Order: sequence, then structure tokens, then C-alpha cells
Amino acid sequence: MKENNLFSANAVFVSDATDPTTIFKEVSAKLLTLDLVNDGFFNGINQREQQYPTGIDTSPIAKELPNIAVPHTEGEFVNTCLIVPVALKKPVPFKNMIAPDQSLPVKFLFMILNNNPEGQANILAQIMDFLRLTPVSKLQALFNLTETDKIYQFLSKNFSQK
Repeated sequence: MKENNLFSANAVFVSDATDPTTIFKEVSAKLLTLDLVNDGFFNGINQREQQYPTGIDTSPIAKELPNIAVPHTEGEFVNTCLIVPVALKKPVPFKNMIAPDQSLPVKFLFMILNNNPEGQANILAQIMDFLRLTPVSKLQALFNLTETDKIYQFLSKNFSQK
């Protein structure tokens, strides 16, 4: 099996924060200590989320799936190419990517770190393919996990890279 280098065991998080800014602050601080991002990351991702929301309604895939978000920012604020999964203990309101005037209760983040400007759309496409091609029961299992090592193991095994 090909190793999946879009995930790192030490860059998987579970948060009980109740708003996007607090989640970003919490995760940014941890990513900074790992040297995966620089000092500008928190402001970059927080401002970008406000201007270009990333909440995704998963009901077209399956009604029983929780919504997700794919926050990201410019490559100048990151030092690597990685997807940072963040499981949320309680749904957090994120603005809808398609209809920014609407909020969605989001339960899981696929935070994209990408220092390659051409790669952003590719990683987003891979996340969407993963959601579309993974059986709903497996996705439900993932979105119910609350232990970082189990989330990492699941994604390493089930997320196919292009």
C-alpha cells in the first residue's frame, strides 16, 4: 500500500471550540510549534475564511453525513503540503462556500496546508473525491471518531492520493 503523505500523525486534532476563530487559533498554535506554518498563518486563515467561506453541505452526497469545511490560506503562510483533519466535538457554524449568506453546522475540518500555489485546487478535488467515493458508512465512522490516532489511521488507509 502506498504511503499517504498528505497526512501527518502529529497534525490531527480534536477540538471542543465553538466558533471558527477559536478553532483556527487553537490549531494554528499547534501547527506553529510543529513548524508546519509561520506566524502569519492564524491571521491568514481566519481572514480568508471570513472573505471566502469554506463550509460544504454534504447532503447531496448523503443526508446522514455531517457538513465539513476546508479552510485554507495562501501558501506564503505554510511550510508544507498537508491536510490537517480537525474533528469537532460539537457542530460549529461555518458560512456556506456556495451560499455565503447561510451558515452550516460543521462537524469536521479538512484544513489544507499548501505551499504550492498550483496545488490548492488539486487537494480540494482529492478531498471531494474522497467524500464522493467513500461509502457513507465509512464516512460516518470517520466523522464519529474522537481520537487523533484513529482519525490518522483511518485517513492514511482510506484516503487515496493522486
